[in-house]
Formats: sequence, C-alpha cells, structure tokens
Amino acid sequence: MPLPLPVFDDVLAAAARIAPHAHATPVLRSRTLDALAGCRLHFKAEPLQRGGAFKFRGACNAVWALPETEAGNGVVTHSSGNHGAALALAASTRGIACHVVAPEGAVAAKLASIQRYGAVLHRCAATIAAREQVCADVQRQSGATLVHPYTDIHVIAGQGTAALELFNDAGPLDALVAPVGGGGLLAGSAIAAAALAPGCRVHGAEPAGAADTARSLAAGQRQLDFTPDTICDGLRGTLGEPNFRVLQAHAVDVSVVDDGDTIAAMRLIWQCLKLLVEPSSAIALAAILVQRERFAGQRVGVILSGGNVDLDALPWGRA
Repeated sequence: MPLPLPVFDDVLAAAARIAPHAHATPVLRSRTLDALAGCRLHFKAEPLQRGGAFKFRGACNAVWALPETEAGNGVVTHSSGNHGAALALAASTRGIACHVVAPEGAVAAKLASIQRYGAVLHRCAATIAAREQVCADVQRQSGATLVHPYTDIHVIAGQGTAALELFNDAGPLDALVAPVGGGGLLAGSAIAAAALAPGCRVHGAEPAGAADTARSLAAGQRQLDFTPDTICDGLRGTLGEPNFRVLQAHAVDVSVVDDGDTIAAMRLIWQCLKLLVEPSSAIALAAILVQRERFAGQRVGVILSGGNVDLDALPWGRA
C-alpha cells in the first residue's frame, strides 16, 4: 500500500513540536544578488539551523513524534551526512540511542558530526541497496525505529516548516526554489506553499549528475536506475515515492543544473551573504541565475539548505 501523504496540518503540528528545539532561522537579503538575478531574492538561511542544515527540522519532528514505547529502543537511519547528523542531534534532545548507516565516500566533516552528536556509525558500500540492507540489519538487531531520510511523513512535514517560516517572514512570494535529492524538503515546501500562497510556483533545483527527479516527473513515474555523479553530495539520493506523489500533486517542476554553475553560485553566496553554504544548498541560487528570464521581476524565496562544508578539503591558496 502507498505510504500516506502529509498535509498542511502535519506541517503546523511539526512546527509546534520542534519549536522548543529548533532555531527559527533568519531570512537574508542582498541587493547585489538581486541585481545579478533580476529579481528580489529572500534567502532562508538553514545553514544557521542546529546541525548546520534544514535536516534537523524533520529529524526532530520524527524523534519527538515517537511514542514512549518505541522511543526507548532508539532510532536508525541511512544517510550521506546531514540527515544522520540531524537525527543524532535530535535523538540526543530526547536522550535516546541513534544508529546511522553511512556510505563509503561520505564527506568527512559530516561523518565527524554524526559521531560528535553521539550516534553509533555503521559504514557500507556506496550504493542505495547497501545502505538499505545494512540499515535493515541494524534495525533488526537493535529494535530501533527507522527514520527514513526523506520518505518518513514526519520528516517531510518537519522539512516543510522551513518554508512555513519563510512565508511568515517574507510575505507573499511569486516563486519558491529549493534543492531536491530525496525530495523531503521540496515536498514539504510544496505543501506549505499550497496552503499559504496558492499562486506561488514551486521549483526544485537538481544536479545534472543526479537528475532522477526531473526525469521522473517528465516520465510520470519514478526513474531509479542511475549512478549519481555530482559535487552535491547531499542530493545523490533517489526520489522517495511519497515525495514524488506530492510533487506531482502540486505541479512542481525541477530545473537541472551543472556543477560548474552551482560552484559559481556558492562563491557568490559566500561573497555577498557572508554565509557558508555547501554545493547542495547553492544549487537553488544557481537554478535562478541560469534562467533569469523565468524569475525576472518576481519575489522569489530561496531555501539555502545547509552549510556543512568539509573545510579540510578546500583548495586554499589556489587562484
């Protein structure tokens, strides 16, 4: 049976549930970036969220929605980094155990965060099948509750609280742009936008090297056969089934962006907003800059999803 889809009441419930734990992050503006984009940009600064990414919202909602009888056995997930760290941090706010299965090749800084927040880290091969298999093994052995990175309805609803705050702070928007990997953030944003600003168009930004969401929406069914090849490590996951249905229901479209354009946009955000963002976050601005005519003269919300950059890997000193 298909998983149930979250609705706006779930987003509102998530906002109330996570309020004692999550940050209400600021909305940033830049006249320089407005001029470059040809529109008025309102940046939701989720790198300033606890754990350095929007992922804490969904993880926190899922953890605190657990009945006491389930929470005692802890939680488990598979993640390339941000969701794993977010779930570990969320679990610590409730004092329960957390297990995270992470693939080989994950960003070192994100793995360090997972362990720093107290989770037990399990490694696996860099495939979706391996992640799911090891996760199932850990779940069976520990009795922990699975909190999927992007298909869990509490996770999706929790991610939608970022857009909820953005609309409350920025007012009416003509368009909203968010990155898409597994689809939790984009689906949650679409649910919030439909309730708060029905005329607002919702757009996803996806790397060309992992464009399964764009292909899935074009084909009318999920396209799962692909090998991700992108610098956007947080966007390499496959589109979740409930997320796909939400995006279809809300007529969300997705723009495909080359890594080079994403890196250029990341540099601009660092320079103009003075905000540390990772490539998986900067892709949202890149999608706007490469199709300026589409957003010209509009009020555009941009969800900057996270800022967990591996600083040791940066090429300091290069021209």
